[in-house]
Amino acid sequence: MVACDFFTVETISLRRFYVLFFIELESRYVHLAGCTTNPTGGWVTQQARNLSFSGVFERMRFLIHDRDSKFTSAFDEVFGSEGIKVIHTPIRAPQANAYAERFVRTVRGECLDWLLILGRRHLERVLRIYLAHYNNERPHRTADSRCSRPNRPTRPLNRPLARSSVVIDSVA
Repeated sequence: MVACDFFTVETISLRRFYVLFFIELESRYVHLAGCTTNPTGGWVTQQARNLSFSGVFERMRFLIHDRDSKFTSAFDEVFGSEGIKVIHTPIRAPQANAYAERFVRTVRGECLDWLLILGRRHLERVLRIYLAHYNNERPHRTADSRCSRPNRPTRPLNRPLARSSVVIDSVA
């Protein structure tokens, strides 16, 4: 199951960017679809087509999104043609898309609220770096403190750290 949503980011020149993302609910893995100042139905549909090339559609059966006018019937048809059932959340019920809303709060609190964004390229770079951390290094509480997709093996929590008996002499 995958959820998608938008969030907005203001730059220092007071331009507003809309960021579209998809989050896999089982693993909490986030895919950044793109950011733009003017999200139209055509742009959102193209981002869904781009996501289809990443292989995410093979692992999903349902897509959850709100009733925003940017999610057009063409957007839903991209997923429907792959056999994915689209679920629209009820009107004015952000709790129905809680995983996506929680990610928005997390990315704001841990990253975006601490930075001044200069423009689109800067925003995309910051988000890609943060998503690399979020997906590969940051433990998720509901996933038994595991990362979404760790890029290196981790030490089990119940094993003590190995102590080294080697002493390094300092050069005076």
